Amino acid sequence: MSEPALAQHTAIGARLSIMMFLEFFLWGAWYVTMGPYLASLKMAGSYIGWAYSLGPIAAIVSPFFLGMVADRFFATERVLATMHLIGGVALLAAPFAMRQHPSLFLAAVLLHMLCYMPTLGLTNTLAFHNMTNQEKQFPLIRVWGTIGWIAANWVISKAQFDTDANMFYVAGGSAILLGVYSFTLPHTPPPARGKAFNIRDALGLDALSLLKEGSFFVFVLCSFLICIPLAAYYSFAGQFVGEVGFREIASTMSFGQMSEIFFMLVMPLCFARLGVKYMLLIGMLAWVVRYGLFSAAADDLVRWMVLGGIILHGICYDFFFVTGFIYVDKKANKNIRGAAQGFLVLVTQGLACSSAPRRRVCWSTTIAPRIPLNWPPRSPH
Repeated sequence: MSEPALAQHTAIGARLSIMMFLEFFLWGAWYVTMGPYLASLKMAGSYIGWAYSLGPIAAIVSPFFLGMVADRFFATERVLATMHLIGGVALLAAPFAMRQHPSLFLAAVLLHMLCYMPTLGLTNTLAFHNMTNQEKQFPLIRVWGTIGWIAANWVISKAQFDTDANMFYVAGGSAILLGVYSFTLPHTPPPARGKAFNIRDALGLDALSLLKEGSFFVFVLCSFLICIPLAAYYSFAGQFVGEVGFREIASTMSFGQMSEIFFMLVMPLCFARLGVKYMLLIGMLAWVVRYGLFSAAADDLVRWMVLGGIILHGICYDFFFVTGFIYVDKKANKNIRGAAQGFLVLVTQGLACSSAPRRRVCWSTTIAPRIPLNWPPRSPH
């Protein structure tokens, strides 16, 4: 590679890394601690469960359509910018909405998630489009998303916003910043521009056709099953960690992302030594061990087991989800990569998480008390 080409490649990698940092900073700034925040307002466990169900609902409704839009009509970076600007405004409005009525708060969160969920797949599409070696380059760029999540957790904890509405201002502001920044990202044109629109496109059936391959079908099925317990984890993990005795909830949860950085950095070596199939298998086994530790710790509030389960997040996420993103991008042809990434988000963050019974999630019944809905809530200040 010539010197000018190497410099350009490095510059693009830096720009994509900043994109990943902000993408996960804004999510980490509020998603972990929304549960403790709502609990501090004396909201019922069922209300908290519904608040966290909005992400899966958004993942079902929006990624397919946005994937098709990004693939066919608009440059990916412009779709990202638009989604983050709208979603950022919704987050900024969330505290005001809560002061008016709980249902308005849910509406603000839903609007944000409808905008945010498609960007999980679109950021991957944009990054893959601007790479020459996905297996080596993507982990080194995606790791900055993990660093962003850690940074957000520590900012929220050190500012003592773990149960404070100010977390939404931090997250909303970073979403607006990412929206503006997205306009400067490398131009990623829609690969299927000019193709006639039909109902098959509208329903995303091009991406569904990948299920005809046995290996892809097995991967999607395993992804679906692994992600069913995530509904409980997303809804009550932060509250569970607080009940066990950890005071700085967000920063404690960030130990999982710290381990994620290590495994992200060794992923290129693992690809060479293990291959995709065995990495996915190790990732699935790690999820089983993780949930086992949380379950064993629940009765006696064993802190080391909870911390161990948190730290396992690195191998769980990297070896299964990040490897899965790369696998999907390799399987899909360039005309449907946006829709294929959206389909993976649909299955994992949407269908799987929404299929878990909301009234039977483990932490809501064993740890989190069922506090009656008390309205109006006390001021967080």
